[in-house]
This record gives sequence, C-alpha cells and structure tokens, in this order.
Amino acid sequence: MSRLIIPGWQGSGAGHWQRRWLDVDADARIVEQDDWHSPKLEAWLSRLDAAIRRTRQPILVAHSLGAVLVAAYAKRYPRNNIAGALLVAPADVDSLAPDHPLADFGDVPLSRLPFPSILALSRNDPYISVERGRLFAARWGSELVDLGHAGHVNPESGHGHWPAGFRLASQLGRQPIRAAA
Repeated sequence: MSRLIIPGWQGSGAGHWQRRWLDVDADARIVEQDDWHSPKLEAWLSRLDAAIRRTRQPILVAHSLGAVLVAAYAKRYPRNNIAGALLVAPADVDSLAPDHPLADFGDVPLSRLPFPSILALSRNDPYISVERGRLFAARWGSELVDLGHAGHVNPESGHGHWPAGFRLASQLGRQPIRAAA
C-alpha cells in the first residue's frame, strides 16, 4: 500500500518528519506543489488529484494545511480510491485574516470523509485549538489521537524524526512501513 506525503504551507522542509519519512519508507511519495509559499486551493487540489489517480488505494499522510487540503479533496471528490488518511496537526485556516497567504483555504470542509482517518492533535498547537481540532475529528469521522503537548508536530517542536507517525499510518493500512533498502 503506497503512502502519499502531503505537506502543508512552505512544504515541510529539510528535517521535517514528512521529508525524513521519504528516506525510510520505500512505498512513500511526496505530493509536490508549484508554490509552497503562496498556496492556491485549486492548484493544490489539482496536484493532489493527479497523485491520487496515479496511486492504487493510497494512504494519505497530511500535515497542517495538507490536512485541510485532504478534507477539501474529499468534499470535491467523494468517490475516490483513498484507503485512509493520517491528518496531523491540521491548520485552522478559518481563524486567519482575509489577507493571510492561506486565506484561499478558508471555510474548512466539515463533511464526513469517505475513508478511514486518524486526526493527530496536539494540545498546544499554535495553529489550531483543541476545541476546533476535536470538532474537525468529529465532523470528519476521524479517530482522534491526543499527542499531548507536541506543538505543531514539526522540527521546531522536536519532531524531525517521528516514529509515532509511522505507527499511526500503519494502523490505517494494517501493514507496517517497509523500510527502503
């Protein structure tokens, strides 16, 4: 089962657990975007759709704005071949000012996702409150995993290598992550 790594704003740079995941998971591919710093929902949806169409029953591994992208994709394409999604530290873009670079992703879809999902939520994430994260999980039909005080689950919060992410993704596919040779 292949995993599609879906970074958020600024592309989960070097040292981020998503980029490091690619080094150890032979079945993972990243969904690259043309512009990581000025994201446009339509362009990002198009890239994600192309990657999903090329991949048989992928597990999506999304972080921050990438998790919101997955929700938008599921709303637009409810009939898809996605096996499941790990949604880590989703960004609450609804709370942003209209002139913020991520405002195009506003009105977070709160429809039930048509595939199994796990939402991993930190209690001290600066980009989403616990209450909003719980709402996202409930409305998306996601299993909620409380990460404790894990910040935004990125290198700045000590999550360069994040083994717990592998375990969570493996729960969705019921297959362990296959290490690269």
